[in-house]
Amino acid sequence: MCRLMPAVSAREPTRVQSRSIVSKMDREQIIAMWLLYRRRKYLRRKEKSRNYWVHPINMKREALGAFYTLFPDLRAHEDRFFKYFRMSITSFDELHNRLKNSLQRQDTKMRNCIQPVEMLAVTIRYLASGHTFTDMSFEYRLGISTISFIVKEVCQAMWSIMKFECMPIPGKEMWESIALKFEQRANFPHCLGAVDGKHIRIINPLGSMYHNYKGYASVVLMAVADSEYCFTYVDIGSYGKDCDSHIFKKCSLWSSILNSELELPKENCLTGTTSPNMPYFFVGDEAFAIHKHLLRPYGGSNLTMKQRIYNYRLCRARRYVECTFGILTNKWRILHRAINLEPDLAVDIVKACVILHNFVRVRDGYQPEDTMTIFGLEDLSGEQVRRGGLAANNVRNILADYFMTEPGQVSWQLSKI
Repeated sequence: MCRLMPAVSAREPTRVQSRSIVSKMDREQIIAMWLLYRRRKYLRRKEKSRNYWVHPINMKREALGAFYTLFPDLRAHEDRFFKYFRMSITSFDELHNRLKNSLQRQDTKMRNCIQPVEMLAVTIRYLASGHTFTDMSFEYRLGISTISFIVKEVCQAMWSIMKFECMPIPGKEMWESIALKFEQRANFPHCLGAVDGKHIRIINPLGSMYHNYKGYASVVLMAVADSEYCFTYVDIGSYGKDCDSHIFKKCSLWSSILNSELELPKENCLTGTTSPNMPYFFVGDEAFAIHKHLLRPYGGSNLTMKQRIYNYRLCRARRYVECTFGILTNKWRILHRAINLEPDLAVDIVKACVILHNFVRVRDGYQPEDTMTIFGLEDLSGEQVRRGGLAANNVRNILADYFMTEPGQVSWQLSKI
């Protein structure tokens, strides 16, 4: 008995033909992938090929480099050293002593390692001058990739080693001290700090997460400053198109406040009064949402005299964070321009600038003219949040009434309204 074979269409390839077609496609794909691999390998070799293992200009680093020629002369003149590095010699030496153990490397048979003091000098000059890696390469006679590695390593070491020293987490006594100084200097009681955020421009970001609503790429520096122009808290990262209020509510500081993880002072009455008890709070501008621990000005244009006085007094307290940003950018001029680096390295640089700001501010003070203008940083705004809970509005209204009384009034406040 013969078996009936299924009819095969002339258009339908047989199993043998299908195998030959697939194998032919596989061979073509393999050949194409192999050619692509060889081409990429050739391009990598071409990119890596260079005329010198160490460029002749960089070979003369120990004879003609800025660290070996200029640095010793600067140490002999305190004022010139300060203008060059924007810190005193004693501050530089103290900073070097803190970081040298983590930055020390071993010499090899091929070459001697770069010493921590030179690494620190290169990084501080880069942050203080705002020069590019190419400029620093010619000045210090080091390779551009070497400069990049040095800056990254020193900035990361500053943040990891000195973060809790220069910017400790405040306890109850420290919060009370900050609030007392705000009351003495800004005439604003129960204030734990002034809050604000700034955009720091970056170039060539990885992904759209760094693009803000203003149409350019940036990382956001959200900060809290005290009345001595020092940062008590910073959060640095990418927040896209969020406004101040949304960014601050995503910060670890705000979640710690809501979860009662911070040792805030207990509520008590204002100076010169017996009731009611008032909570301690931060102050911000109109972009922040009002909360009993975060006060903002009254909105609108048709304000009463009491509301205008309150806004003026709050502005006096809030200006401390603006002045702090001014000192930061005028001292560390890398923030004057857009940072043309990878976002992660840009964040490390901003963190190092914050640490250096507090470190130098405590030891060397500041120039009054540095507080007048802010270069390179742009305000966060976006959505204006105006609603607040009853408890938050009651705190603001009680403060506004207090500023109209004799214990809370500044003798010359009416002349400023």
